[in-house]
Amino acid sequence: MTSQITVDKADKAPEPASGPAPAKGLRGHPWLTLFAVAIGVMMVALDGTIVAIANPAIQKDLGATFADVQWITNGYFLALAVALITAGKLGDRFGHRQTFLIGVVGFAAASGAIGLSDSIAFVVTFRVLQGLFGALLMPAALGLLRATFPAEKLNMAIGIWGMVIGASTAGGPILGGLLVQHVSWQSVFFINVPVGVIALVLGIVILKDHRAENAPKSFDVVGIALLSAAMFCLVWALIKAPEWGWGAGLTWTFIGASVVSFALFAVWESKVEEPLVPLALFRSVPLSAGVVLMVLMAIAFMGGLFFVTFYLQNVHGMSPVDSGLHLLPLTGMMIIGSPLAGAMITKMGPRIPLAGGMLCTAIAMYGMSTLEAGTGSGLMSVWFALLGLGLAPVMVGATEVIVGNAPMELSGVAGGLQQAAMQIGGSLGTAVLGAVMASKVDSDLPENWADAKLPPLSEAQLDQAAEAVQVGVAPVPPKAPPSVADQITTVAHDTFMSGMGMACLVATGVAVVAVFVAFLTKRGDNAEAGAGVGHI
Repeated sequence: MTSQITVDKADKAPEPASGPAPAKGLRGHPWLTLFAVAIGVMMVALDGTIVAIANPAIQKDLGATFADVQWITNGYFLALAVALITAGKLGDRFGHRQTFLIGVVGFAAASGAIGLSDSIAFVVTFRVLQGLFGALLMPAALGLLRATFPAEKLNMAIGIWGMVIGASTAGGPILGGLLVQHVSWQSVFFINVPVGVIALVLGIVILKDHRAENAPKSFDVVGIALLSAAMFCLVWALIKAPEWGWGAGLTWTFIGASVVSFALFAVWESKVEEPLVPLALFRSVPLSAGVVLMVLMAIAFMGGLFFVTFYLQNVHGMSPVDSGLHLLPLTGMMIIGSPLAGAMITKMGPRIPLAGGMLCTAIAMYGMSTLEAGTGSGLMSVWFALLGLGLAPVMVGATEVIVGNAPMELSGVAGGLQQAAMQIGGSLGTAVLGAVMASKVDSDLPENWADAKLPPLSEAQLDQAAEAVQVGVAPVPPKAPPSVADQITTVAHDTFMSGMGMACLVATGVAVVAVFVAFLTKRGDNAEAGAGVGHI
C-alpha cells in the first residue's frame, strides 16, 4: 500500500524551487487564484460567526429549545465532518476547480433556503445541506492553492488565506448584529447569495483545473460508508448523551458502533487498491500531529465561542450589534496575527509558533472561566484578544503542516483532513462543552434556587428552568413581582456563569494538551521539496 503513495526521490527529482511555471493572463495566476478562492472561503467563514450572533434571535422567533439551537450548529458541523474527506477525494479525482464551483453554488442556494424557512426543522435541514456543499468548497480551495503556488510561497499564501478567515470571522459578528437588529435573522443567510455569485463568476474566469499525474481513478465506496458511519455515531452519541445520560446503554451503543466502524475502516483501507485515506499518510508524525492539533484547537475555540454569544446577549443584555463589537478584539487579533504567523512560521518553522499559540489559547480560556455576570468590557476584551492571538498561528501553521506533509495527488484529501479535523473538533467542542454546561446547571440550579428562598418548583418546572438557564435566560414568570424577578435573574445568571466557567476550564485543559502536541510538528517535506511524501 505504501508504494502507491510514496515517491522515490531517486526516480523523480524534486520540482524546482520556483514551483509551477508562471501563469499567463488571468486563468491560473497564483495571486488571483488566492483572491478567487478567498471569496468562497469568506462566505463559509462569515456564515459561522453570523449564525452564532443570530442564534438567540432564531431561538426566540421559532420557539427553539437549547437542543434545537445546538443542532443549528451541530447539524452543520456534522455534515461537514462526515463529507469533507470524501469531498477532498472528489476534488482529487475530478479536479478542484469543478468541486469548488459546485460547492459555491450549493452553499449559496442552501443559505437562501434557510432565509425562507419558517420552522426550526427546515433551518436545521438546510444547515446540513450548507455543510455538505461547504465540504466540497473548503478542501478544494486548499487543493487549488497547493497546486498553484510554488513551494517557497505556499506558506505565505496559507497565511493570507488564514487572514481572510480571520477578517470574515471579524466581520461576521458586526454584519450579523446589524442585520439581526435592523432587518431580521433571515437576512444573515441571504447575505451569502450575492457573495456566492461573486465567488462563482471569479472562479469561472480565474481558476485553472490542476490534476496530479497519478490522481485517483476510482472511489472507495465502502471506505466512505465506514468513515461516515464512524464519525456520525461518535458525534451523535456526544450530542445526545446529556439527554440519554452518559451512562446510558444507548449512548455507549453509539460510541461502540463508532469504534467498530473506525476499526473496520482502518482494516479496509489497508486492503483496498485506491483507499479513501491511505493509512501510510499517518506514518508521518508531523501530519498526524497537525490533524490532532486542529481537533484540539477547534474543541477549545468553537466550544467556548458557542457560549460567549449567549453570555453577551442574554446575561449582559447586549444587542446583537454590541455583542459583535465586543468580539472584535478576538477576531481582530486573528486578522493581525495570521499574516504575522505565516511570516514567523516561514522563518523558524511551526513548532514554537504553534506551541506558543496554544499556550495563549489556554491562558485565554482560563481567563474566560473567571468571567462573572458583571464583568466589564475591558477585562473581557483582554481575554478575547489573547484568544485571537493564540488561534492565528494554529490556523495557519497546522494547515501548512497537514497540507505540506501530503503528496500532491492527495492534496484534496489533505485539505479534507485539515477541515474535517477542525469541524469534528468544533462539533465535539459544542457537544462536550454543552454537556458540561448542562450537567453543571442541572447540578447547581436546584440548590441555588433553594438558597435564594424562591418558590419551590416541580420537577417539570425545574427542567424547563434549567433549559432556559443553559442559554443565559432567566425563567421569570410573566406576573412575578420585581423583587422576585430580580432574585430569579440573579440565580439564573450566576448558575449560567458557573456552567460556562466549568466549560471554559475543560477547554483550558484541552488547550494545554495541544501545547505538547505542537512540539511533534514540523514543516512539510513536500512543501519544501515539491515532491512526493518524502519520509512517509
